[in-house]
Amino acid sequence: MSSTPSSFRPDSTGLPAEFPSLLPLTILMPVFNDWAAARFLVEQIDSVFGQHALTAQIIFVDDGSLEPMPEQFPATPPQNIQQIQTVELRTNLGHQRALCVGLVHLQRSGISSPVVVMDSDGEDAPADIPRLLEKFVAEDNRKVIFAARRLRAEGFIFKFFYKLYRTIHRAVVGFDPRFGNFSVLPAAVLERLVVTSDLWNHYAATVVKMKIPYSTVPIDRSKRFAGESRMGFVGLVIHGLSAMSVFGDTVGVRLLISCGVLGVLTAILIIAAIVIKAATNLGIPGWATYVTGLLLLLLSELVVLSLIFIFVALYSRGQSSFAPIRDCPIYISKIRTVFSRHE
Repeated sequence: MSSTPSSFRPDSTGLPAEFPSLLPLTILMPVFNDWAAARFLVEQIDSVFGQHALTAQIIFVDDGSLEPMPEQFPATPPQNIQQIQTVELRTNLGHQRALCVGLVHLQRSGISSPVVVMDSDGEDAPADIPRLLEKFVAEDNRKVIFAARRLRAEGFIFKFFYKLYRTIHRAVVGFDPRFGNFSVLPAAVLERLVVTSDLWNHYAATVVKMKIPYSTVPIDRSKRFAGESRMGFVGLVIHGLSAMSVFGDTVGVRLLISCGVLGVLTAILIIAAIVIKAATNLGIPGWATYVTGLLLLLLSELVVLSLIFIFVALYSRGQSSFAPIRDCPIYISKIRTVFSRHE
């Protein structure tokens, strides 16, 4: 880690009060209809930034909202936010793909300041942004800094399925996904992200797959400012599968290995049954035949899934893939400035 710059002045909480080399920040947030929460979030960001001598521009990616942005947005003019823009999409793409379009927009705009990626509903607390920035500066402004989730504000059922998803993800991908979108990334990283098709499916997983240096800060997830989440159970499942799809090659290889191990075990059981039947007077219990049959059935299913994966992977490698930097701009309807501070 680098030493703390002499221009930092710690406040009473121990966090840096100034980040002069990072300013102005760019805050990118997808939003779908949650304008009430987004308006309150702007007020919270403005308040936190005033306490830490920060400034920023905010860019909302309007993911095909059916409810229009309020005419007076924000409710009161912020003091530490220079500009608020909306990137309006032609249709609803979903959270991750709206984020992908937003990142491409930033790269094409030629920004040079760090980008804060966060949700617009309040579950990513503005008060935690200085903690991410502190780690970002400690890592020489070169790593992506993610908020690693400790406690979550959701109910028992959500926590149960989230734990199940993490277990499955660890088994088929190889690591525990403890972080999501809430992060700070160097502007230079955008050049690498926007040329990979994986960004279209999942931002955080793409950072990991591309071996972009990253670090984490343990942060609790907050509660929504207003309303209920628009993402139901099906949406959450799709979100999890999207993250795993980025590592499709790894998942396929692990399936092939599982098939191989199961095939060896099945072959051993079958050979043992034949030997016992032909070379001894011992009877073969009925459960042994039953278990062998089940293993053969499971093995055949895994083989079929693995073959499907192999052929799909080989076919996709010969096809033209989605290129965010080329294809994302067609989803942008217009870019609108809703607030600008003129000093």
